[in-house]
Amino acid sequence: RGPCSPGERQAAEWIAERLRAAGVDEVALEEEPSWGAFPPTATGLSALGALGARLSLSGRRLVGGALSALALAGFLDEVANGPRILRRVVRRRRTTVNVVAKLGDPDAERTLVVLAHHDAAQTGFLFDQRAVAAFHERFPDVIPKIKTQPPMWWPAFAGPALGVLAALADRRGASRMALVFCLAGVVVLGDMWRNRVVPGANDNLSAVAALVALAELLRERPQPGLRVWLVSAGAEETLQDGIRAFMDRHREELPPDRTWFLNLDTIGSPRLVMLEGEGPVWMEDFDWDFRQLVFTAARERGVRVERGFRARASTDAIIPHRQGYPTANVTSVNDYHHLTHYHLPSDTPENLHFDTVREGARLAYAVVERLANP
Repeated sequence: RGPCSPGERQAAEWIAERLRAAGVDEVALEEEPSWGAFPPTATGLSALGALGARLSLSGRRLVGGALSALALAGFLDEVANGPRILRRVVRRRRTTVNVVAKLGDPDAERTLVVLAHHDAAQTGFLFDQRAVAAFHERFPDVIPKIKTQPPMWWPAFAGPALGVLAALADRRGASRMALVFCLAGVVVLGDMWRNRVVPGANDNLSAVAALVALAELLRERPQPGLRVWLVSAGAEETLQDGIRAFMDRHREELPPDRTWFLNLDTIGSPRLVMLEGEGPVWMEDFDWDFRQLVFTAARERGVRVERGFRARASTDAIIPHRQGYPTANVTSVNDYHHLTHYHLPSDTPENLHFDTVREGARLAYAVVERLANP
């Protein structure tokens, strides 16, 4: 189910049928533009940064610095969810499929959009968790104190950034460091590019299952006074092409002062958690009042959700958040605060913690109750 693949489309069709079977009458498959998974573009940007650093080392600082600056700007555009100029120029336009189901009270003024995504990622040696698991076994008190991931994208930015500084200051040592960082980026990102797509049971069919369960709960126990949209986006693993297209299509139907977004992403690890914020480049905290509402709703219904976590990655939640919508983001972690089997071939159904998936669905229904009865 790689982004824009036949498998992604087949998954979207299956989800639509499953939602109809759960009693949802209004279900649509929406084809949207996408430019494919991020590893090819990111690998190319690292290679461009390496070329810039090499040219600076050979004395061609003007050209080398310009290429390093272009690589840095490209990374920021891609990873920080910028205008996406680069991918539109260098990548072939393809098609992703979003699933959009509308239920609840059609005349209600308030709307809750519950998000998931059904595409899956490519693997790579970067995602191997054996070292951190071994460290946690040896020092079990260290990682539980850390609730913010290391900034995994920063080394990729560091190479081109050093290349720009080295060219401006004529520092050969900095140029050498820039070359090393960029070549390392080529190796890491290129390894993802060459690798296969994982099964993606936790990331993110676990949340798709919660969408279906929520539809069934609303069929059995409807909540008047609230529209509920269940959206499974495609192309999340492109760094959010699917949800960006959804927002472009539906923004006029969703007034920011009467619409809330609840994103469910990778909820099949042992412990359900709420992300207070996320950001691969800089940290962006989600709406405080809505986070409190979600936490209170969960506590009232006996759903255990942990607080204080922040992610150094981007999810679909960041797109409505930046457009001014109250947004909350729920995920899950294991004992050493990693997403279980994240981006690994072992991300299969038998490795899911279904109790956590069930709690994710219960949490979503509790939020529906809260918003339907303010």
